[in-house]
Amino acid sequence: MTAVVETPTRTPHRTYSRWTALVVLCAGTLMTILDGNIVTVAMPAVQSDLGFSGPGLAWVVNAYLIPFGGLLLLAGRLGDLVGRKRMFTAGLAVFTAASVLCGVATGQGMLIAARALQGVGGAMTSAVVLGMLVALFPEPRERARAIAVFSAVGAAGGALGTFLGGALTQALNWHWIFLINLPIGIVALVAAVRVLAPEDGEGLGRGADFPGAALVTGALMLTVYVIVGSGDRAPATTLFLGLAAVALFTAFVLRQARAARPLLRLRLFGSRLLSGANAVQILMIATMYGFQFLGALYVQRVLGFGELLTGTAFLPAPVAIGVLMLGLSARTIGRFGAYRVLLAGLALIVAGMALLSRAPADGSYLADVLPPLLLLSVGFAAAMPALTGLAMSGAREEDAGLASGLFNTTQVVGGSLGLAVLSVLAANRTEGLLEHGTALVAATAEGYQLAFGAGTGIAVGALVLAAVALRPRTKG
Repeated sequence: MTAVVETPTRTPHRTYSRWTALVVLCAGTLMTILDGNIVTVAMPAVQSDLGFSGPGLAWVVNAYLIPFGGLLLLAGRLGDLVGRKRMFTAGLAVFTAASVLCGVATGQGMLIAARALQGVGGAMTSAVVLGMLVALFPEPRERARAIAVFSAVGAAGGALGTFLGGALTQALNWHWIFLINLPIGIVALVAAVRVLAPEDGEGLGRGADFPGAALVTGALMLTVYVIVGSGDRAPATTLFLGLAAVALFTAFVLRQARAARPLLRLRLFGSRLLSGANAVQILMIATMYGFQFLGALYVQRVLGFGELLTGTAFLPAPVAIGVLMLGLSARTIGRFGAYRVLLAGLALIVAGMALLSRAPADGSYLADVLPPLLLLSVGFAAAMPALTGLAMSGAREEDAGLASGLFNTTQVVGGSLGLAVLSVLAANRTEGLLEHGTALVAATAEGYQLAFGAGTGIAVGALVLAAVALRPRTKG
């Protein structure tokens, strides 16, 4: 169990130290969240500077997502075995060093390799954070407040990445979207060493199922690879790779059922709350991640905004998310319960996506983008802390690190799925309209309308699933 200071009573110093530790954990998480989105607005500059082709440019994103999503579960379990603090600090070091390599990259190969290393460090850091948070705040009310802070940083960081990407690229150059991680990483690493108390973990001799780790990591990496690259391959190739991923997952499950010391205790999925929350998260994050990318493209390609103006247009999102999560989320959950707050948040997300699906070619930011942006932000600010609390409440203390890794994994898989599916829908619709003589801007807008409509359907699925799977059971 992680603790910050070893005192027998709850003194003011202990309380201060635990919240200081939360700040350190949030700082490490913020870097990985920012890098998931900060590159989107800078893509044209990266392509021009390093000479990427269209398909090759996608690997600036894919090279990060694949190891990040594929290694989260393994990193979460290893955190339980070697100590979560060791895994967290090692991940910070790897991520910071890789960020510097990205920032000084002068060629395509170097940037892609450094982005992959960033994904490894991001997985090491992110996989253990929720487990450490649960251990730091065992009391339900304080845990709800801590999760609200953590969720606010993560959610706001995703939207803030779009603004910083545009601002840094336009004011300096694209290299600084990575170099900005250096001071943050150094401060977070030094603070983590000083603030977080050391822990030994269970030891690698207990539960280190390396064959199982190879199977699940390969399966997750291949799954993410299939999702993020589905639009660039022949359908037969995508089908073959998808079947290969299913085969690896099947082999992993059989291995875990028979191994004396499995990597993933299958009993974890016996928790209705944990399984249901992860399934809901896949759908919810698929909607939100697709909106972040396609919404930015709509603002640029349809409304004609530049890099900095695009980033500024999305700035209300992190402000609204941060204010609501920090000021209202924990109290609202405490009063109405996580289940009701989750359903209300998902309903707002559905409404926001439905409004976006009507955004026209001759639209405006104030009338067609800002209202749904605020609805989505408020909905996500309500839903995410509630969903996180439900998921982690369904895990035993000894499984906290693994549950954290699983929860973060479903975030990445959901985001990749949403981005791939909605992007393909938008592109195919636009291309079809262009072939029939529709003007470029009108065809592009209709493509995004279709994608946002599909996102609305996915959000409805998340709402229905949450209502059914996470409904509190009556006693008696």
